[in-house]
Amino acid sequence: MAPRSEDLARLVGDDDRDTAAQRLRDAYATGHLTHEEMEERLDQVLTARTHGDLAAPLASLPDVDAGTTSTIGAATGRIKRRGAWRVPRSLKVESAFGKVRLDLSKAIIEHPVVDIELQVGTGRAKITVPRDAIVELDGLHTGLKDARYTPRRPARPGGPKIRITGTMGLGRLKINHARR
Repeated sequence: MAPRSEDLARLVGDDDRDTAAQRLRDAYATGHLTHEEMEERLDQVLTARTHGDLAAPLASLPDVDAGTTSTIGAATGRIKRRGAWRVPRSLKVESAFGKVRLDLSKAIIEHPVVDIELQVGTGRAKITVPRDAIVELDGLHTGLKDARYTPRRPARPGGPKIRITGTMGLGRLKINHARR
């Protein structure tokens, strides 16, 4: 499926450039690119302003490993993850009528950026993030109640960035930082 024109026009951030640069380095390491090709494409990636600018240097690369995306869902009841669970790079959580509880405080987070997409109908969601995590809620749409989150000040460097997107229908999302 080809990307939509509005997706290509969206501005990229440092995380997008870092991810694209890592894809180029991986392709070079596995022999898909020569050193000169990698250098040329890396220059394009580091100066990219939109997703469209990133498309050309990444066009002929092998697909990204889909094993880093997971979906968990339930029509009714509870969705709960806690303890030492492995957090994928991209997590989609779907709940029509129920509660969602994600505790990332003791989870194994191997990626500098984790995307969590919530699709919650009627029900509450609570997410506990690591103490040093940075949380972004820019892509989250709420129905009746706004999300409750107070950023931690000052944020310590080196923690994961947790980007939360999706839709909260009639429930509320509450995000807390772990105490330790």
